[in-house]
Amino acid sequence: MTSAGASHVGSCLSCADILAVLYGHILKVDPRHPEDPQRDRFVLSKGHAGAALYATLAECGFFSTARLSSYYEDGSLLSGHVSHKSNPGIEVSTGSLGLGLALGVGMAKAARLQQQAWRTFVLLSDGECDEGSVWEAALFAAHHQLSNIAVLVDYNKLQSLASVADTLGLEPFEDKWRSFGWGVRREDGHDHEILRRSLGAIPIENGKPSCFILDTVKGKGVSFMENSVLWHYRSPQGDELDAALRELGGP
Repeated sequence: MTSAGASHVGSCLSCADILAVLYGHILKVDPRHPEDPQRDRFVLSKGHAGAALYATLAECGFFSTARLSSYYEDGSLLSGHVSHKSNPGIEVSTGSLGLGLALGVGMAKAARLQQQAWRTFVLLSDGECDEGSVWEAALFAAHHQLSNIAVLVDYNKLQSLASVADTLGLEPFEDKWRSFGWGVRREDGHDHEILRRSLGAIPIENGKPSCFILDTVKGKGVSFMENSVLWHYRSPQGDELDAALRELGGP
């Protein structure tokens, strides 16, 4: 991200633990057979955090880690917002916020119509829950009792220019999802053991879609990035990069 001058490092760090648990323990996917019809589907609705998904997929063997060095370059397969084009393991391109849940709900409905057992997981940002399209899709999923879909909300409480509370408050957030007919659980989005236990036990309620509101920290793991809206768009350079890598355990 640094070499490309790309943004959204804070958004990537807030969901890194969620992606690690999903791909390490929850999703039924196989990098050797990325288009297996029986695979689980994953949609990164917060497509601006594409770098985190690219890195996760490369570490899992969907494609070479060498590809990561081309991130965000002109003509690269790894565009700034996540792209499925020639990238095994990515179901759909995303980036226009508020559309990912509708895509995921469509996948879940398709599985139900085809009497297939695979599941769909959708990772939303908190800020995109400002979008009415999210709630239209939520109503549809509950109406059709799509218990084969789970929403994971990366609730870091910061969006592009300010806090979520100052932009458009979401609380009482759990009650909103419940009122739309979803089973809801609120968890620590950085605790791997909690995530493994919770995400491995869906649906939360029989006959209902599942929503996991995951409390996270924007810029998690880098002290000067944590809870700072500055790092929604800024890219670390020079001494900042060196300090960030040291805190993350890098060289």
